[in-house]
Amino acid sequence: MSETPPTTTQTGTPVGSDAHSLTAGADGVAALHDRYLVEKLAQFNRERIPERIVHAKGGGAFGRFEVTEDVSRYTRAAVFQPGAVTETLSRFSSVAGEQGSPDTWRDVRGFSVKFYTTEGNYDIVGNNTPVFFIRDGIKFPDFIHSQKRLPGSGLRDADMQWDFWTLSPESAHQVTYLMGDRGLPRSWREMPGYGSHTYQWTNLDGERFWVKYHFRSNQGNAEMPGTEAELIAGADADHYRRDLYEAIERGDFPSWDLHVQVMPYDDAHGYRFNPFDLTKVWPHADYPLIKVGTLTLDRNPENFFAQIEQAAFSPANTVPGIDISPDKMLMARVFSYPDAQRYRVGTNYAELPVNAPHAAPVHSYTQDGAGRHGFKPASAPVYAPNSFGGPVASPAAAGAGSWESDGALVRSAATLHAEDDDFGQAGALYREVFDESQKARFLATISGAVGGVQDAGIRERAIQYWANVDATLGAQLRAVLDAGAEPAVAAVQPGLAE
Repeated sequence: MSETPPTTTQTGTPVGSDAHSLTAGADGVAALHDRYLVEKLAQFNRERIPERIVHAKGGGAFGRFEVTEDVSRYTRAAVFQPGAVTETLSRFSSVAGEQGSPDTWRDVRGFSVKFYTTEGNYDIVGNNTPVFFIRDGIKFPDFIHSQKRLPGSGLRDADMQWDFWTLSPESAHQVTYLMGDRGLPRSWREMPGYGSHTYQWTNLDGERFWVKYHFRSNQGNAEMPGTEAELIAGADADHYRRDLYEAIERGDFPSWDLHVQVMPYDDAHGYRFNPFDLTKVWPHADYPLIKVGTLTLDRNPENFFAQIEQAAFSPANTVPGIDISPDKMLMARVFSYPDAQRYRVGTNYAELPVNAPHAAPVHSYTQDGAGRHGFKPASAPVYAPNSFGGPVASPAAAGAGSWESDGALVRSAATLHAEDDDFGQAGALYREVFDESQKARFLATISGAVGGVQDAGIRERAIQYWANVDATLGAQLRAVLDAGAEPAVAAVQPGLAE
């Protein structure tokens, strides 16, 4: 029988007691030189890191991605070559709520996947909707501020939320998704995921393609009524997190089939709307889904803080054969995500085991900074170029993408495409995708949401906002609000973000 090891300090020195501070007599003052007491309390005071500004509440699991089809004609990326199997980490989240917020508030859900590929880590950072509220990253801080809390009362505010939305008509498509059934999935396992943005794929011959990612749940898509979501919010604020963890624990491994839409490079310029606009979807009739493989989650984290809370996903993490596009939101996120992680987790966040590459070596000239624990031999050169055998940049290995532009620096949106309007796709979603029961629930939801607006001018703009989506819907909303009718679905929690 092995002897129980003694408790030690963080530097390995044995300590005399886990229960009693060093004091001047049993009832005397605590001694400041009780090093273990000071270490224990100081560590405790720092054991949390700042929560994410958006997507703060979430959960996740590890798994694998297996390529079942052949898309090598579109990309050279090793992760998507036939038969490739890659370790993954997935994180799901609610966008607007804080760490302790209920999982079942009406909100967009984050859907992010980290692929630990042989060419470095590749991240797809998306949501359970194929579009977003805005199309330019310069508006993102304003959007999030409008969905969070007032600085005075500390409360969320329907006037602030609808003021921003109605003054930003490009939000209509996403708000239609949000206020519909998609805003309340039954579980993370039963919702789709999207890369949302347009990305660029490049094959071995240097041919370029534009792609969009679609993860289709093999558990099917399922939602819950607003009344049920409210009950669950009160009974089990961690409903989604618990559901995913327990499913994996019992061996019921959730999976999603990854499909892509592929647009030939030259189609983008003359397409009927801007294919890089994050508020738009590409019709499947124009660019049908092409299956790539299957994502399966089969391993829960061993330590939630180390492996989920400290996990850092970023669209800046690309691999050879995959790059970004002229999507203005995407270009802003490529800066914003790593910057947020350096603040939230630390300068050397990429060295943490959950964020470090698992299947690719790192040959970098970065050095020093808070939290660094890995280092190169003293003889290794620390600058480039050098004459001592250090790593050398390789355009061929990098396989970076590219695109052409007119070179002019402007502050405006592209107007080269015939169908670049803000309400058309939102109206099509409402009229052509929602069935009659979904439309009834949708009317009840937006009646509750707009009914919470106090400012008469903003309320009128909110009614007109929905009339622009669909004239009949706008008239029905006005009638409900004018009659003061109690909506069938309670007012939604203001929310949402990227």
